[in-house]
Amino acid sequence: MTTEGQTRSGRRGPSRTLVLPQTLTVKHLSELVDQSPVDVIKQLMRNGIMVSMNQMIDHEVASLVTAAYGIRTRVAEQVAETGALQSAGVDQGAAPESTEDLELRPPVVTILGHVDHGKTSLLDSIRNAHVADREVGGITQHIGAYQVEHEGQKITFLDTPGHEAFTSIRSRGARVTDIAILVVAADDGIMPQTEEAIDHARAAEVPIVIAINKMDLPGADPERVKRQLSQHNLLVEDWGGDIISVPVSARTGEGIDDLLENILILSEVSEFRANPNRPASGVVIEAKLDRKRGPVATVLIQSGTLNVGDYVVAGTAWGRVKAIADDRGKAIREVVPGAPAELLAFGAIPEAGDLMSAMPNERAARAMAHERERDKSIQQSQVRALTLEEVVKQIDAGDVKELNLVLKADVQGSVEAVRQSLERLTEAEARVRILHAGSGNVTESDILLASASDAIIVAFAVGDEIGVERVAERMGVEIRHYDIIYQMIDDIEQALHGMLEPAFTDVVIGEAEIREIFPSRRSINIAGCRVTSGRMTRGASIRVMREGELLGETSLASLRHFRDEVNEVTNGMDCGILLDDFNDFELGDVLQAHRQERAQR
Repeated sequence: MTTEGQTRSGRRGPSRTLVLPQTLTVKHLSELVDQSPVDVIKQLMRNGIMVSMNQMIDHEVASLVTAAYGIRTRVAEQVAETGALQSAGVDQGAAPESTEDLELRPPVVTILGHVDHGKTSLLDSIRNAHVADREVGGITQHIGAYQVEHEGQKITFLDTPGHEAFTSIRSRGARVTDIAILVVAADDGIMPQTEEAIDHARAAEVPIVIAINKMDLPGADPERVKRQLSQHNLLVEDWGGDIISVPVSARTGEGIDDLLENILILSEVSEFRANPNRPASGVVIEAKLDRKRGPVATVLIQSGTLNVGDYVVAGTAWGRVKAIADDRGKAIREVVPGAPAELLAFGAIPEAGDLMSAMPNERAARAMAHERERDKSIQQSQVRALTLEEVVKQIDAGDVKELNLVLKADVQGSVEAVRQSLERLTEAEARVRILHAGSGNVTESDILLASASDAIIVAFAVGDEIGVERVAERMGVEIRHYDIIYQMIDDIEQALHGMLEPAFTDVVIGEAEIREIFPSRRSINIAGCRVTSGRMTRGASIRVMREGELLGETSLASLRHFRDEVNEVTNGMDCGILLDDFNDFELGDVLQAHRQERAQR
């Protein structure tokens, strides 16, 4: 990478313009600006961005660092014969786009809530009543996003499976949603997934509108819903707050117009704007492989206008736009900001959440995709999220103001007790911010939220759902298990003081499923098991799990392979297991062997 204004001797001239690639690692950026990685990370944290040294950032984030050091930047777009990226004249160090270039765009809305509270029914009711174009085959063309029209103004809805997809996209750096609609059933009230949806929407820092659904049912009690919302610090306008709430019925259509009108009012106040007169950029909402057409991607354009014939890059996939269809399956020639579309363009399937950019030519698109592929390989081998020990160092350096946590505990009573204890831990340097608190095992949804928000998961007296440990390892999320509440409080308190002692982490050695139960002479049951992963070792600490719930903790007293007493049985082998002080086995129970390892500082 080169800089303009650089002399032959290597010294930089007085006018320095740095050519940045579309994406690069923090370490690479530190080399370009001649600063240590720690100083670059501090600059990013001052802008509210938490990253590690080998984490990927885009050129817009990088420009925050270069601006702090007084360095002008350009984003690389064109490619020289050597393959090095050269400047295309987009000056990131210049002033932001003029407000005269910005035009109003439709708001982008995601609907969240508990299962069976009517999210899909509400979407269908809105779509059936308000699609702008009723051509044949219009609403059967499902592309994961669509637009409706109300009083001459358009609203874009993302049809996602829920807050997990919502957060998964955000975890890849894509701020897509402008407004979150929280659906709560009037006859059911706030449920566990409702609480998760509230926490995910708050973590994304988007406005929340409450849709109190199923008002047509006899047991509907909207006042009870509003009271429950107030307990989650969501005070609706009827109760003197600033949260919009609308009673609706997806079945009868009651309140749908009122809901859309409130969305438009909120959009008018927020003034969502974009410049349509520039190369397009957006986000991949979903993608699939069509047997007849090849890779097909649903994209949401956030800025600029995308035309048929443009070259595009999304993640490591690239290609030329051959065809565009709107949300009703109608072929169109261009897509403007705020609108969703289905593209036939890519040579490979991009991933949901990938940022998409229009490129000036084929060579630039191919080079950008190849560079991202190379950077992705580096990132996958090295990147990981912040651990509590790393947060301690940053708090000690005065660079962290909040410690983000996701809290899971065995029962709701424990959740509230632990949450209140943690939230009272506030120091001059930093404070605890609990993004989500719930009962039950650590789930993949918790991992997604923690990954998207640079949070650490603290689990009190619970385990992990099957497969969660692998997901956490892949996404670089730290899960800290505790059985004694004061140890958890002590760790977090010391972290806030920047004085955390080296921790011991829980490592799962292996798992075995009980296939048979053999009673012995002394009325002690022996578990006939098949090792399903890892290994089982004599003397190991054992968690007994039944349908994902933790029954108890003990140790492995005796391990046999056929009639022989052995020290270890590995994956795929059968064995007999006798536990200390535990005899209440059932077929299908899972025995999880684990140990404590001292964490590396």
